[in-house]
Amino acid sequence: MPRQRRIEYPGAHYHVLCRGNHREDIFLNDDGRRLFLSSLGEVCEQTGWKIHAYCLMSNHYHLSLETPEANLVAGMTWFQGTYTSRFNAMFQRRGHVYQGRYKAIPVYTDPRSEGLVYFRQLSTYIHLNPYRAGICGEGKAEDLESYKWSSYPAYCGLTNKIPQWLVRNKVLKSWGIREGDENASRAYQTKIERAMKFEEDPDAGRRGEFEEQVKRGWYIGSKTFREQLLDEIEKENLKEDLRGAQKHAHNERRAEALIKAALSEMCLTEEDFLGMKANCLEKQAVAWLVKAHTTVTGKWVCERLKMGHPSNISRSLKKFRISEDEIILNLKTKMTKCKS
Repeated sequence: MPRQRRIEYPGAHYHVLCRGNHREDIFLNDDGRRLFLSSLGEVCEQTGWKIHAYCLMSNHYHLSLETPEANLVAGMTWFQGTYTSRFNAMFQRRGHVYQGRYKAIPVYTDPRSEGLVYFRQLSTYIHLNPYRAGICGEGKAEDLESYKWSSYPAYCGLTNKIPQWLVRNKVLKSWGIREGDENASRAYQTKIERAMKFEEDPDAGRRGEFEEQVKRGWYIGSKTFREQLLDEIEKENLKEDLRGAQKHAHNERRAEALIKAALSEMCLTEEDFLGMKANCLEKQAVAWLVKAHTTVTGKWVCERLKMGHPSNISRSLKKFRISEDEIILNLKTKMTKCKS
């Protein structure tokens, strides 16, 4: 099975996550964590990356990462490989540190159309990791800011020296806070404390649609952002490298384009078309076109074209393929014009 293609472009933001091999500890102790952060600083210096938030847990890490240049893959190859070599040397170990590939989910951040909402949710999600794991935070003996292997203490003004690669202004701006203001640290801390109690930005807490996107999605953002990413896939001709959710999204988009072209060719409005009977020849023609040139499911076609039960598709397509009826042959000719 092909690997899911990385989408790279200048100015991209990602939620980067990677777990330890067999879910084992990827740091072992504080020396390992310091080694990880120093390696992260090196790759940021080499690539120009910006880190907006991070959290190191025992067997995985989270980064809110911005790539001013389209160099995610090159940078991550060096970073993961370098840390693995240094980790093995430090702890006299051999073999893999990480479990499979890292996840790098593109994040919508355009402030002109509410992109900062997703960016804010991501940073909050990352900073709340120790809380969700039951280590510290609301209801625990230790406050969340006591967890030093996260960028949260730096946002709270509790770090003596903030690394150059940690950029705080965009996260603060997403909350309406200006970096440099006298009360900026306390204001941000208040926002996160409210988030722990689900009083503010609850989707970035322990439940909600946002967490579903983080765990299972291939992007974090709006439908508009999804279309922009699909444009990138088309532009870079990456269709053969798609799999999973990316592939489904691309196929659905292609199917929609075919439906639109088919209706235009038959001089039908979508409203009139969908109002036709489930087994009419026009619907069978469009279903035949879509199934012949995409891998969308029969269920998707039935629901989209209002053709009743998915079992209707196989019967309709079989009839349509083998028929020599002149009307059907003419419809096939029309549909063939729509596939380009």
